[in-house]
Amino acid sequence: MSRLVVVSNRVAPIQEGEATAGGLAAGVLDALKQKGGLWFGWSGEISAGLEPKPERTVGPISLFTIDLSRQDYDEFYRGFANGTLWPVLHYQIGLGRFEWAEFEGYRRVNGLFAAALTPLIRPDDLIWVHDYHLLCLAGALRANGVSNRIGLFLHTPFPAPDVFMTIPSHASLIQAMCAYDLLGFQTETDRTAFIDYVVRHANGVPTAIDDAVAVFGRVVRTGVYPIGVHVEDVRAQAETPINRRQATRMRANLLEGLILSVDRLDYSKGLRQRFAAFERFLADNPARHGLVTFMQIAPPSRSDIETYQRIRRELEGEAGRINGRFAEVDWVPLRYLNRSFPRNVLMPLYAEAQACLVTPLRDGMNLVAKEYVAAQDPEDPGVLILSEFAGAARELDAALLINPYDEAGMAQAIEQALSMPLEERQDRHQAMLTVMRTNSLERWRDRFEADLVGDGG
Repeated sequence: MSRLVVVSNRVAPIQEGEATAGGLAAGVLDALKQKGGLWFGWSGEISAGLEPKPERTVGPISLFTIDLSRQDYDEFYRGFANGTLWPVLHYQIGLGRFEWAEFEGYRRVNGLFAAALTPLIRPDDLIWVHDYHLLCLAGALRANGVSNRIGLFLHTPFPAPDVFMTIPSHASLIQAMCAYDLLGFQTETDRTAFIDYVVRHANGVPTAIDDAVAVFGRVVRTGVYPIGVHVEDVRAQAETPINRRQATRMRANLLEGLILSVDRLDYSKGLRQRFAAFERFLADNPARHGLVTFMQIAPPSRSDIETYQRIRRELEGEAGRINGRFAEVDWVPLRYLNRSFPRNVLMPLYAEAQACLVTPLRDGMNLVAKEYVAAQDPEDPGVLILSEFAGAARELDAALLINPYDEAGMAQAIEQALSMPLEERQDRHQAMLTVMRTNSLERWRDRFEADLVGDGG
């Protein structure tokens, strides 16, 4: 049996007996625990020494990491990956910037990953690379003589060609991506956008087999693999008595209606628009005053990047202004928590929430939406309010789908969720749960692996 080699920007910390957060980490760990294998990535440390750190093992999993230099971090991570690629992939081209030096830094770090990884690769290894940080890794590995099957799964959206082409190095990026054997996307929209670029701008020719395209002298297979969650595990975490006690106390303190949102602090998540929609809801529904609380949990991220510092300041100001307008002595309508919480706190809190607002301006999938649905009590479920621009909307069409740019529409959806009859809530919840059990985390992993080998469909 071939060994699985997983490569990602970061290697998640692993402790035996400890739940690992995040879909990527959970899916990767399951695959590696089943087959054994190697997980390679950046250590998260910045140092002058760029030699790979000593191998660590957790059961059948070997962990290898490397540090980055300050220049590499600035040009690769802060620069091209998160200053250029991230905003453009999420259609926020006005927030992107481009420097050729940063693109060269991005390619250099992909080359550093390849140089450190190549000696670890065995002839029959399957190499599974994750996300936008490593679009150039397969090309660098091929240059080192690696002929193994290499696949890339893109967790972010892939934008329409005219949007992607706002990156001056777009042609080089596409050619680098085509060094992979398999490119996996969250939705058919993303896959189609990639094929559209390759056919219209890189002289690619679609083939009749396996959603592949012939380009740059090779055949690249593409596929759609919507990432899922462990439905039963999420519900079990939500129901565990020791986990539920804190959430139940919190719910009691928040009166009747808890509206919950959980997002990493990022401009792609639509947080400003969501705050404005909640303000509109309060203005339009005075009878709800004192009876409903909106809790926004937004852990900070990339806090050394000015764009992220700015959105944090803006949201803190908006939360204060909205509370100043509507709060009473015994009621604060908006609770904004700029910190992270462990899953054993979040899952039961999801279960307690009467509604969940998941309204990104653009998102590859958004697992918060799926975790919220999985955490709900099927007998008395809450209501998911979901952006039509999240990848999850392609599957969870029984949610209340909204346009995140429509404040009035979002405000109306909040009132609709809070007023929805029990039978309708149950029907919508059951429909979403059925889809999620089909498109599970295990199926995401197994289908990608099988297609990378060439055995799947």
